[in-house]
Formats: sequence, structure tokens, C-alpha cells
Amino acid sequence: MTSPGGEQPVVAVVTGASRSAGRGIAVALGCHGCTVYVTGRTERPGESALSGTIHETAEAVSAVGGTGVAVRVDHADDDQVRALFARVSREQGRLDILVNNACALHEEQSGPRGFWEKPLEVADMLDVGLRSGYVATHLAARLMVPRRGGLVVFTSASGAVHYVFHPAYGAQKAGVDKLAADMAVDFEPYGVASVSVWMGPLRTERMLQRISSEPERFDGAAETLETTEYTGHLIWALYRDPAVMELSGQTLIGAELGLRYGITDQDGRQPPSYRDTFGVAPRVQYPTPVIR
Repeated sequence: MTSPGGEQPVVAVVTGASRSAGRGIAVALGCHGCTVYVTGRTERPGESALSGTIHETAEAVSAVGGTGVAVRVDHADDDQVRALFARVSREQGRLDILVNNACALHEEQSGPRGFWEKPLEVADMLDVGLRSGYVATHLAARLMVPRRGGLVVFTSASGAVHYVFHPAYGAQKAGVDKLAADMAVDFEPYGVASVSVWMGPLRTERMLQRISSEPERFDGAAETLETTEYTGHLIWALYRDPAVMELSGQTLIGAELGLRYGITDQDGRQPPSYRDTFGVAPRVQYPTPVIR
């Protein structure tokens, strides 16, 4: 696939793409012929307790028809992020899609304990997860705004509006929803769309481990999990939607986007919406600026 009005493949950056959601999104964009810059810290097997590296993801992107480019980036280090976007500018001259997915998830974030009983490091996601998304978009904007087009996506979840894991988790999810909304106000004159997407519970290595360790608690949950690629196909549909600016600034439920675009998950499944499973919906964001 090529970018609208051009011959070149669509250029995307997917942060936090060594594994899980980031890997799936990157591979899905690769299926649509994108050149995908894959960022993360894990370069070699064994560097993380979970499987997956940026090089493996990049290879998977290329294997499905895209071009995967692995770039080691610690998103807690602004200089490394600057170097990433300088490289994209130098090598591609533009950026079409940014997916802000990098997030510092702590192994001890779940469980019934109070937040004061959990490691303080669970709040690291307010740095890599919230601030990191701001920094990446700040730099990506300088490639998108002059070309008057592009799509910025923040991956999020329903924890933005109800309790999940601990308060920092909710603050991070609510925070990226708000970033998407307010950045959309500044982007609007330049044709750049900014959205937040609530992914459903994902079929990740971490989630499958939780289900296997607590089968009674998660009885039947495995059948409702979204594949990690699903959100990537939704992002592609958003990017190709001529009316995407009408959605800019909104927090969108991935399963409902699937219905909008006629996209099903693996084996033709339609994932359930959080409106049905938890009775929750994204908060309405009011785009009217009061002070600039």
C-alpha cells in the first residue's frame, strides 16, 4: 500500500513493539505494506522475562509484506527518542502513523493489595506510558504538520474510567485519552488526526500466564481475548478513512471500530465492547479551547 497521493509505502512508528500489543500492531501494519519502525529495549532473547525482541518483530513485519526497521529506544530517555525521529526524517522524509504503545508495566501491578503495598515502581508507567507518549508525539508532529496529514494513536483501555490494578494504571489510561483529545485541538488546522483506542483484553503471553495460574477466576476469558494484531488492522482502517478527522480527539473502543469498518478478529470473531462487558464508555472530551 502507498500513502494517499504518493508512490511510497506508508511510514509508521510503533513504540514498545518488542512483544504483545506493540508487536501485533506492527505486524498488522506490515500486512498492509507499511514501513514500520519498531521500538523497544529488548534486542536479544533473554534480556526480558517475556519473549520477544525488536529484531524479531521487525523480521515478522517484513515477512508479511512490509518493511520492518528495528530501533532500540528507551522511551524514558528523550535523547534516544529524538534520535529515533531524526532517523525517520533522514531515511523517509516523513511520518504517516505514530502508535504510542510503549508502557512500563510492572510484574507486581496486579493483585488485591492496596497501592501502598505494591512497589513504587508501578508508577513508572506515568513516565514511560504517559509522558513518553507526549514526547514522541511532540517530535512526530514536526514531521506530520508540514505535510498536513497523519494519524497519531494512543493505545489505551477501559481502566481510564474504572478501577483496574492500581491508581497509576488508571491515571495513565485516562491521561493518554486526554492527550489524544487535546492534541487533536492543536492538530485540527493541519489535518492530523489524534485518537485513543481502548484495546480489549489481549491474547498476550502475560495474560495467558495469568489465566493458566488462576483458571477459576478467568473461566472462559480466553475465548473473548483480542489478538494483538486486531488493533493494528483497526489503525490501518482509521488511517485510510477519508472521514478520520471527524473522529479526531475521541477515545474509541476498538471492538466498536471493528463494527464500523467491518473488521473481525481471528476466525471471524467480533470482540465484545466494554459497553457490554463492563457497562462503561469513554468520557466525553469537549474540544472547545478556553485559553491558548
